[in-house]
Amino acid sequence: MSNGDPIIEARAITKSFRDPVVTPVLKGVDLKVMRGEFASIMGKSGCGKSTLLYILSTMDTDYEGELFLDGERITGAPHEHLSKLRNEKIGFVFQFHYLIPEFSVLRNVMLPGLKRGLLSEREVEERAMAHLTTMGVAHQAHKRANQVSGGEKQRVAIARALINEPLILMCDEPTGNLDSRNSEIVFGIFSELAAKGQSLLVVTHDEDFAKRTHRIITMDDGRVADQGHR
Repeated sequence: MSNGDPIIEARAITKSFRDPVVTPVLKGVDLKVMRGEFASIMGKSGCGKSTLLYILSTMDTDYEGELFLDGERITGAPHEHLSKLRNEKIGFVFQFHYLIPEFSVLRNVMLPGLKRGLLSEREVEERAMAHLTTMGVAHQAHKRANQVSGGEKQRVAIARALINEPLILMCDEPTGNLDSRNSEIVFGIFSELAAKGQSLLVVTHDEDFAKRTHRIITMDDGRVADQGHR
């Protein structure tokens, strides 16, 4: 599982919405996700799960407290730096796949790799095909993204999230739009990734999914109620 080295660490994360009155959403959240850990976040709707995930992923910077990514304190860092860190170190999988429908499956997976610019286009394409093969959708590589099934779209989205070999995958209800068969396929993919040392943090309502992760982080009313340490 983990080797005791945190990928993400949150210290006293607090956030309120102000529309039109101040509503506390997160209330002093302390949290670590270790290298190689497959952790899930559960809790009732409105408890702050997705809000916390967006702060941990650096997409929401309007909070109080401290956030560390791979040992670097990133609270207050310039947006350009955070954007670079996201592209290099964090992979995202959402409930909706956000593929570009008129692009091919292969091109969708390649885009973050091309944006990063470290590899040639051919190298990015080879890496993308390798991930599509792992996801079992390589045969769909040259179809447009809107021509494949919902379950396949989500597997393509996972391949895209992995293209830059991120330190951590952050997932917001990744099986929320899937039937039980495709949910099980996605869980299997995540389990295999975790077995190879990939860190994953998954917000989910699916108790069966969460029970099979390394650790369940339970949230209640803006706080971490249970860290689920084993």
